[in-house]
Amino acid sequence: MSKVFLLGANKSIDRAKQVVEVNQIIQMEGYSYDRYVVYEITKNDWGITYKLINLRTKDFQTADIIRPLKEKFGIGYYYDSENSQFMDAFEVAILLQEAQQKKKAEQDEAEQERIRVEEVKKIGRVRLDEIFPEDALGVIVARLKQDDSDTMTDYYAHSVQRTVILGFSKHKRDLFSEMRKHAPNFEETAYLAEFNEDYEHREKYSMGDGYYLGESKYCGWIIEKVSVYDRKRTIEEFAYIAGNEDNIHINGQDKPNNSTTPSDSTGTGKDGCTLVEYSAKAVAVFGDTKSIKDELKAMGGRFNSRLTYNGKKLAGWIFPKSREQTLAYYFGLD
Repeated sequence: MSKVFLLGANKSIDRAKQVVEVNQIIQMEGYSYDRYVVYEITKNDWGITYKLINLRTKDFQTADIIRPLKEKFGIGYYYDSENSQFMDAFEVAILLQEAQQKKKAEQDEAEQERIRVEEVKKIGRVRLDEIFPEDALGVIVARLKQDDSDTMTDYYAHSVQRTVILGFSKHKRDLFSEMRKHAPNFEETAYLAEFNEDYEHREKYSMGDGYYLGESKYCGWIIEKVSVYDRKRTIEEFAYIAGNEDNIHINGQDKPNNSTTPSDSTGTGKDGCTLVEYSAKAVAVFGDTKSIKDELKAMGGRFNSRLTYNGKKLAGWIFPKSREQTLAYYFGLD
């Protein structure tokens, strides 16, 4: 029962046979190339287990198989059978004490973090229970994506940096019009309120990201619907997010989207461009912006060829309302 066969190395190993001693130094090959010291050896019906301490990180590790370095094949733990190295027993004892102290500190920190998270979730559960409609079948959320890709190794990935609850839905259909309706609830996603076919992504296939509204699943804000199958379970899923009040932006969710009827312009300035209050959550710039497009983009603007101005479809730049004063100063309207 203690024998294992390493297919790649084409070798059978008897785990019941001890190959290194306590206080002996071994090394990892093919991955981290770190060195370890064996501080304890235990035996059971399955064979021998070697308990290790990483000499660099002082982390604990265990190994069931340690092979001679002269027979190196692939990733694994190895010992030098021709030039064995040992640490002084007293040094190992000190290292063990330091490793134990480090592990205890990490466990204490993890427990403190668990308590903090649970306290935040407790607040979030109460908050969600108050605003979560009993008949809700979906939650409209905005997610801020970060690009974690490494194109040098053909590794493409993304992670969610923040989630914001924009509203609730009473059906399970994926409608981009519904996502656009909730976009103005949060100033960072207000620009998604305008129709833009390029922002509509349909990836309901194996390994796809479902339906989402946004420029890219890898970077920036997207809006999507999360289906509700069990109200209590969904509240638990979003409890930590809702524990931070700034992650809930559902004001005006049932109001009609007035982004297609912007108010009167706040002024005409540089290069004849017009700055308007486009909606309660956004402002827009119209005019000949070709020469200043880089500046507008740097100020957080997003170009949209299908904005509505004075009842007509018109190309322009959409900005969060928080950029209004900056734009007014830039165009000499302040």
